[in-house]
Amino acid sequence: MEVDDVFTPTVLSHEEWMDRARAHEARAAAFTDDHLRRRQAHIKHPVFDFLFEYYPVRPATLRTWHPGLGVGVPADAPHASWRDYTLVDDSLVTVDLACFMPRRGAAVRYIHNLLQSVSGNPAHFDCFGLHEWAMVYKAGPDEIRHDLPLRLGHAATDAVVESHQLKCTHFDAFRFFTEPAIPLNLTVLTREAQPANDQCGCLHATMDLYKWAAKLGPLVPGEVLLDAFELARDTRVLDMEASPYDCRGYGFGVVAIETPEGKAEYVARQRALAARAKPIRDRLVSITEQALTATLSQ
Repeated sequence: MEVDDVFTPTVLSHEEWMDRARAHEARAAAFTDDHLRRRQAHIKHPVFDFLFEYYPVRPATLRTWHPGLGVGVPADAPHASWRDYTLVDDSLVTVDLACFMPRRGAAVRYIHNLLQSVSGNPAHFDCFGLHEWAMVYKAGPDEIRHDLPLRLGHAATDAVVESHQLKCTHFDAFRFFTEPAIPLNLTVLTREAQPANDQCGCLHATMDLYKWAAKLGPLVPGEVLLDAFELARDTRVLDMEASPYDCRGYGFGVVAIETPEGKAEYVARQRALAARAKPIRDRLVSITEQALTATLSQ
């Protein structure tokens, strides 16, 4: 596999890359400091730990600034000694696709194809966050995923599930449904059919943009990675406020999706998150397309 030289990189001066790296570090610290303090004190957080455990990206990785594919930094930048970077003409450091793509090319193609499919599939805004309810439907004590009380209690939670049509489209939410909830979903989801079912209205598809950005590593500018993290954090808040769990003890509100008012609030916030996700998804599709176009299979 060899890489075709199709890029004329944007070149950052010493001052420009330093300013961007410092701004990135400060922004990432604001996102990670509380988590690091809780972890040191062995304090769990049922809402935000998800961002560091389900998505196993270390805070140190989140704080690391990358210029991104097609952007060069001077040779005195630390990137010159990092994996997947190369020195060009003894003066410019850029992402080294010739090093990165043989190892990660299959993942880049998968991410590209999946995100393109998500963009093209019709958006749905009628699930009302019931995936979290399906994860506790008729659950035993050992099946409850979070150490939080159920806002309506077990029986009323089950009744909410039974009074709605489950319309989950995201396999990585569906796979956590309890056994009694699985046949209640409109579609039996599989990993293989994920590109056909994932759609941009889904909260979990929105949160997963952070996962895909992290997996693309140095191809993604640090600012885009943090945009994806911030979006995942805000989406997680809605995910849990609309869940059957009572998170008010942690300072969160309630989106009572069992009521017409709660449904309306959920859909409005869901649409706003989907709108924020679109430019991030489009950027990741563009980055992966550039990397794949520049890589010629032998």
